[in-house]
Amino acid sequence: MSLSGPHIMNTGVAESALEKPILESIAVSKHFHSEAGLFQRKKPPVQAVNEVSLAVRRGETLALVGESGSGKSTLGRVLLNLLKPTAGDVIYEGRNLGNLPADKLRQVRRDLQIIFQDPFASLNPRMSVESIIGEPIWLHRDDSRSARQDKVAELLRTVGLAPEHGSRFPHEFSGGQRQRIGIARALASEPRLILGDEPVSALDVSVQAQVVNLLEDLKHQFGLTLLIVAHGLAVIRHMSDRVAVMYLGEIVELAPVNALFETPFHPYTQALMAAVPVSHPDLRRPRPLLGGDMPSPSKPPSGCRFHTRCPHAKPLCREVKPVFETVEPGRQVACHYWREIANAGAGSLIVPTPSAAYSQRLNLFKSHQALSLESQP
Repeated sequence: MSLSGPHIMNTGVAESALEKPILESIAVSKHFHSEAGLFQRKKPPVQAVNEVSLAVRRGETLALVGESGSGKSTLGRVLLNLLKPTAGDVIYEGRNLGNLPADKLRQVRRDLQIIFQDPFASLNPRMSVESIIGEPIWLHRDDSRSARQDKVAELLRTVGLAPEHGSRFPHEFSGGQRQRIGIARALASEPRLILGDEPVSALDVSVQAQVVNLLEDLKHQFGLTLLIVAHGLAVIRHMSDRVAVMYLGEIVELAPVNALFETPFHPYTQALMAAVPVSHPDLRRPRPLLGGDMPSPSKPPSGCRFHTRCPHAKPLCREVKPVFETVEPGRQVACHYWREIANAGAGSLIVPTPSAAYSQRLNLFKSHQALSLESQP
């Protein structure tokens, strides 16, 4: 059985196709309303996502990053139509998902799949692995049972598991193996785009690299488009083409991955970079860290939503919402004073020049190592 077909391409993606969005949101908002109790006032809605416009290019890996509560997972689910937007439109290959009838929407479900964060909660413990992976094939394709079993076996081999694992149940696998089963399930319908909702955050560090490398290999093998929601900036830099930084339901900066890590413009992005630990003491330097907590999304601040925690905030920030400004082709930022503060913490992930003391100790170590090698028979 070959996994390549009308929905999966084994060849490289053409450069012109990369510029055409496969999925985009147009001023999308998602608000959650709570029911008022008998003796309680109605609470204001939680503004999880607020007027976000974002285009996902065909064949790229786009990362959504931000603190917990920034709305990145909610945005991902709205883009896949798992949650209905309160306002705005989601366009998939020229079709508005909000206007599609049920039968057309079911066809789109085949193209848009998700890998969930928790590999222990996302798999039905009462179903065998063969049933879990075979269910999307049964829903979207009219295949016989034997053909379905063959496809499940090939999918298991594709994600690094043995075909005989199909008869087992989820509790018999480790966390990393369960996530591979989740990836195989996402591939079963031959999708065009896969959303990874923090696909490695629940795994051990030693297993995270294996899953990230697997996703990268599958992307190139099947011509997939990946939308990755993540906290780990190291993972983002390794596998992403572009990064969208979210804060309190809004995108504050969008840039190619290398440009963002080398020169972050928005003060929130700079603070995220500053929080990344540096291993060696001599390579550390003071970084501005965020103070306070993120405001409640049910009562977001006026003006720039980040001004309550921004060390560069001025009266204008409290009164006027910044425009999402195009700095250069492919790069945008929403900050009134980004030109003035662009270098105030940029390059926090770039290794600085070692101190003289550290260089001296390093040279001394190399000298001792060379002498020890010469003294060996």
